[in-house]
Amino acid sequence: MTKVLVSDPIDQSGVDILSQVAQVDQKVGLSNEELISIIGNYEALMIRSGTQVTADVISAANRLRIIGRAGVGVDNVDVPEATKRGVLVVNSPGGNTIAAAEHALAMLLSLSRNIPQAHASTISGGWERKKFVGNELFQKILGVVGLGKIGSHVAKVANAMGMNVIAYDPFVSSERAQQMKVHLTTIEDLFRQADYISLHLPRTQDTENLVNAELLASMKSSARLVNCARGGIIEEDALAEALTKGVIQGAALDVFASEPLSSSSALLQVKSGLILTPHLGASTKEAQKNVALDVAEQIRDVLLGLPARSAVNIPGLSAEIMDSLKPHLQLAETLGLLCDQILGGKIQKIEVRLRGEFANHPSQPLVVATLKGLLSSALGNSINYVNASLEAKARGINVIELKDDPLKEFAEGSLHLTSYGDNGSISITGTVFADGDLRITSIDEFPVNVSPSRHMLFTRHRDMPGIIGKLGSLLGEHNVNIASMQVGRRIVRGEAVMVLSIDDPIPDALLVSILQVQGINKAHPVTL
Repeated sequence: MTKVLVSDPIDQSGVDILSQVAQVDQKVGLSNEELISIIGNYEALMIRSGTQVTADVISAANRLRIIGRAGVGVDNVDVPEATKRGVLVVNSPGGNTIAAAEHALAMLLSLSRNIPQAHASTISGGWERKKFVGNELFQKILGVVGLGKIGSHVAKVANAMGMNVIAYDPFVSSERAQQMKVHLTTIEDLFRQADYISLHLPRTQDTENLVNAELLASMKSSARLVNCARGGIIEEDALAEALTKGVIQGAALDVFASEPLSSSSALLQVKSGLILTPHLGASTKEAQKNVALDVAEQIRDVLLGLPARSAVNIPGLSAEIMDSLKPHLQLAETLGLLCDQILGGKIQKIEVRLRGEFANHPSQPLVVATLKGLLSSALGNSINYVNASLEAKARGINVIELKDDPLKEFAEGSLHLTSYGDNGSISITGTVFADGDLRITSIDEFPVNVSPSRHMLFTRHRDMPGIIGKLGSLLGEHNVNIASMQVGRRIVRGEAVMVLSIDDPIPDALLVSILQVQGINKAHPVTL
């Protein structure tokens, strides 16, 4: 029976979803060694931020198909290692959007009005109204670093509160920023201008310690900084020093480079102007339920053979694209497999050309599907959409993507593959008809019209009398039934190709006999 391991606390609604398709084992608080010792029994793993899915864990997970992170960040998962081993990693990028955005806004307000400090003073018997005079957010400049779903919501609410919002996000167009009533600027200019700054970035090699002593020194002395995104984006020692020396007015952090926050952290020595919370950004009842449902549904779908909505390690292949391009992806995979089986030997380069209507689609998903087909014979079930590009790169296969202008003479469009290897080259073209039917339309520029079938035979031969009859007789003698046959030629009695759809595989002895027929130069049996 299919088994799912849940190693962090999740909402019961997620467990109920998983129980529809699998046995669910909830084992919270496992050590790394304990997780490694049992992970080999499971097809799926569902986690939150507590479980560390290291390379060692993934290496021990020989049955694992999917890792689901109930939340946004996947920095506790070794995604490259999962990708290498063909394990899908999914998250819930939208499940806690509102919760995280509202926590960032709460931090802004708390900083502005000294709420935590005033509360602590009041319950201690104080009544220090003058000490806790605050500032209004109205008409202040808010700098939002990162305009993803969370940052965009912060910007929207801040605009409604009367703040002037500027932002840094190199992936957002000026038109989109204008729609959000946000002015785009450089990160250096943002830190110089803003009265308040809210960070909404992932932690990557490029963003780690992005906010350092130099950037902090460029801020207004009255400015305040909020980070409810990811720990490690701010250089914490530099921030502690900046607050202590009055370089900036204040900061509020919900995330830290190392969690839980160490008792030796320099942040804990800061006497004023700092608010710290223990990673509460997604900690609302609504968000916990949303992310549990979202990720559990994705795990369920993948275990049932359906696509996931939010895969983080399948480039360009969202569930929507996979659904809309399903026959196109099937064609790409089929043509890739044909290239490999017909050409044989080591593949050095493959050219993926999208023509006509195909050129209107994103090329990356079709390239991934092509590579999956190309490598299927060599790697079997271990190759999938997750690791196809990585496996091709590891084998030194040069992948070239091309898009042509729409072809007037072939309105449906086509996918054209040319594969180069130790045994020469092969070009195959295919298309998808309006009803979803797949067709092979040319082989090395010889025109054919063939529906792919389970067993096929491709030949290169001289176009001469008797060839077809001799081949048919040989197949009959070996009890191989022919379902259909196509011959493609450019000139009479010149070179030609023949494609046979057959009901049975070609035995090795039969292949030897076929190649002995006068006029047949090459013969390639194919199994799809």
